[in-house]
Order: sequence, then C-alpha cells, then structure tokens
Amino acid sequence: MPDGSATAHLYQPKLATILREGYGVEAFRKDALAAITVAIIALPLSMAIAVASGVSPDRGLVAAIVGGFIVSALGGSRYQIGGPAGAFIVLVSATVGRFGVPGLLVTVLISGLMLIVLGALRLGSLVRHIPHAVTVGFTCGVALTIAASQLKDLGGLVLQGAEPGRVMPKLAALAHALPTLSPATAAIGLGSAALIFVLKRLRPTWPGMVIAVIAATLWVLILRLPVETVAMRFGALPHGLSRPHIPPMSMGLILQLLPTALSFTLLGAIESLLSATVADGMTARRHRSNMELVAQGVANVASALFGGVSVTGTIARTATNIRAGARTPIAGMLHALFLLMFLILAASLVGFVPLAALAGVLLAVCWNMAEKAEFVRLLGHWSSATVLLVTFGLTIVLDLTTGIIAGSIAAALLQLVRRHLLVKGSKTEFP
Repeated sequence: MPDGSATAHLYQPKLATILREGYGVEAFRKDALAAITVAIIALPLSMAIAVASGVSPDRGLVAAIVGGFIVSALGGSRYQIGGPAGAFIVLVSATVGRFGVPGLLVTVLISGLMLIVLGALRLGSLVRHIPHAVTVGFTCGVALTIAASQLKDLGGLVLQGAEPGRVMPKLAALAHALPTLSPATAAIGLGSAALIFVLKRLRPTWPGMVIAVIAATLWVLILRLPVETVAMRFGALPHGLSRPHIPPMSMGLILQLLPTALSFTLLGAIESLLSATVADGMTARRHRSNMELVAQGVANVASALFGGVSVTGTIARTATNIRAGARTPIAGMLHALFLLMFLILAASLVGFVPLAALAGVLLAVCWNMAEKAEFVRLLGHWSSATVLLVTFGLTIVLDLTTGIIAGSIAAALLQLVRRHLLVKGSKTEFP
C-alpha cells in the first residue's frame, strides 16, 4: 500500500485521488458502516461541546454536518473527521461572552480565511515542528479547563452573577455556590460519566456516550426529576439547516476580532494536522498538510455562513473512523449526512436531554483527552518538564494561545542553550 509521501505536497483532495483510482461497492459498504459508528459518537459530543461553549446544541451539529462534510470532501487526509472540538470550548465561550454569537460567527469566518491563506502559503508543514511537550501541555491544560467549565451544569449550581472565564476565579465562584448543589442534577451528571466509563471497560464496542445520554433522559422523564434540559435553556431546535447568510460585520468589529481569530486559526491548524498525523500513524499513509489546511479553512467559512461553531480535525473521531473500517473520505461525508438526517427527523427529541448528562459526556472526554501517562513521563527530564509546565500553567492561568506561544519560545530557548553547551563542550574537549 503506498504511503502517499510522493504526493503529500499536492493541492489535491484525497477524494479526487480515490475516485481516480476507482471506488467500488465493497469500499462503500465499509465506509457506510464506519460513518454510522462515527455519527453515533459525534451526535452527543457535538451537542455537548456547543452547550459547553455557551451556544445552542444545533450550532455544534451544524459544524459537524457542514464542516465535517467539507473537511472530508476537500481535505488532504483519507480518514480525517471534522467537526466541533473540545479544545475550542474555552475560546468559543470567551468569544460569545464578549462579542455574542454574531461576533463568534465573524471570528470563525475570519479564521477560516486565515487557514486558507496558511495552506496556500505552504505553511502546513511548520505545525509539525511544534514541540511534543507543548502539545501535551496545552492538551492537558485544555482538558482541565473544560472539566472546570462543566462543574456548574454537572451539579446544577446557581452562581451569583456571571461565571468567570478563567479557571482559578471560576473554581472560587463554584466553591462559593456549593450550597446550591442539586442532588438530582449531580446524580444524573456523575451517573452519565460513570456509565460511559463502565461501558468502555465492559462493552468497548457499544456507543457509551449515546447510551448514557438516552438513559439519563429517560431517567429524568420517568422520575420527573427537577433537572434543567436543553429545551429549558435553549428552546426548540430547528429541523434542518438554516439558509446560509453572511453575519453582520464592520471594519471596526473585524479589527477587534483579529487577535481572537488568530487564536482560532493557530489552534485549528495544530489540532487538524495533529489529527491527520495520528491517522497517518494508524494507516501508514501520508496526508497532504497544505491541502488539509485549505479544506479546514473552507469548512470554517461554510460553518460560519450556516451559523455553526468552529471546525477542526478531531483526533478521537478520526481514530474511531479508522478502527471502524473506513476506506476513503466518503466515510466522513456520510457521517455528516447521517447527522443531518437526525437533525431533520429528530431535533425535537434533543430538547428532553438533561444538560447534566452532556456535562457528564464532556467529563469523560476530558479524562480521555488528557495525556496523563505522557505528562508524567515528560516530567522526568528537566528540559521537557520546563516546556510542559510553562505551557500547562499558562494555558490554565491565562489562555491557550499564551500557553502555546510561551511553551514554544521556552522550547526554542532551551534548544539554543543545549546547542551552546554542546559547542562549548566540543571546543573544550578538542582545542
């Protein structure tokens, strides 16, 4: 099987390569089965990520449908699954809090254009040079930040005023609100997370997230528990996609949003190409990094036009796609179509889902997202530990972009020091 390295630089979607090689019934059957599997996972996850980001669940589904379809149709990877990602929750939530949903849509649109430019300038390969300790640090930092953001819905806590954005003030506010804890809500949230972990251990092939959300919803309905649901907070969801439209914008707003859009772009490029690289390792193929960035950019522009949140390559869903037997990008396109069918036929059912159950889903995601063993391993060497802790600490205390930039600078400085010491040592040894 070719690894694709000879064509990795091409601006050509992998779908075009697949169709040129020939696409048969057996490949379609495997792609369709993989698509169903991925869609079952993407359904509760897309809604949970949207809710955690401060927007309605349908905006997460729109990103998975529109963005996911385009990422697979135009992307430089055979297996990449695009959609909303947990790593963006903090950025999206902060953007919505400051600029509202219209501002978010403009940010996603600008970020999409930036990603297209990055791909056109052939900068995709540069993302691969981000130090490993930086990626582990910001991944673990994001996981902890997301987990903290779910505690309010997980326990049904009532805060005095708005929930702080940063982790430490957030935890202080949540601790102050502990007397308002709802036992029923906490039982639903923690029970959902526990059921996901149990099913993953005992029945790893079962769709644990979907089962947990359905079980929690039925439990709340049958026992009439006083637990907040999706419909209580967001109202009824639309049955299908809205007509595309350009969000309102002005030059002043665009200039205000540029730094935020740059953060979206940086994170989107890193997440997408890391995901494609993971897929390469699992399949012995090579993705086309610049084509992938262009596809991610187009997907974000389209998602914004349809009212969706940001889109990126998703490592867990991409890996699931491969393990489920996907053969081509058509699996990712079909997964988006299956999600669209659900939105058209069963959007009203989403209103009954408890928000605590979605918080439980994200807690499980955070636990799996954090590279705990790798974090501990990197602490064993002073240089990697320094980069790791700088990235991790600043991601939690300040924000993701600051953590990535500071971690990368720390890694570069340590590399320069190491080279200086090596040169100095060689001169001493061989005068």
